[in-house]
Amino acid sequence: MESDIYGLTAEEYSLGRSNIEVVNQMIAAGIKVIQYREKNKKAFYMYQECLKIREQTRQAGVTFIVNDHIDLAIAVGADGVHIGQEDLPPKEVRRLVGNSMLIGLSTHLPVQAETAVRSGVVDYIGVGPIFATQTKKDVGQPVGWPYLEFVAKNINLPFVAIGGIKEHNVAEVCRHGARICAIVTDIVGAADIPAKVKAIRRAMAGKDEVGFSSI
Repeated sequence: MESDIYGLTAEEYSLGRSNIEVVNQMIAAGIKVIQYREKNKKAFYMYQECLKIREQTRQAGVTFIVNDHIDLAIAVGADGVHIGQEDLPPKEVRRLVGNSMLIGLSTHLPVQAETAVRSGVVDYIGVGPIFATQTKKDVGQPVGWPYLEFVAKNINLPFVAIGGIKEHNVAEVCRHGARICAIVTDIVGAADIPAKVKAIRRAMAGKDEVGFSSI
């Protein structure tokens, strides 16, 4: 998949808009990877919502990732699943999803990144939280620059920086080695999502819109 901005859903911060509407605007803004992340909805509701998002993303050629729910990712034919350190081990997830689905893994420490590489089944890692964040209730303390720099210099896997990243600090995140940034509230909470994405891209590039880098 290709991305400079990795988009995530977060309906409680979306100004009363549905995830479907927000995903439409993300796609219109040119975001190429979108993760469905909802923690407090019933399974059947998430299934119905993800079916719609799967259709939206498929038509637009956008990579669709489901957070945590391996069964949901399989059921809707998502492009990938993103798991955490306390979820099923990546090798078990690979056994369940097969070889065609992407597996992303959240990491917070060098040993976790190194273990992801050695597993041979993880396609990309999340690196964070870079800053304090309120969108994930069970998140740990910010990892700051040392871990981000460690991954950028030492880990031979694509990675996505995440956690508290916004337009005003994304340039600094990029200066410390990130090429792909996951941004949540600054995008889903924007009145004009395409305009916000354009502003973030300009910040990432210094002045011009950043080119896509590949996962």
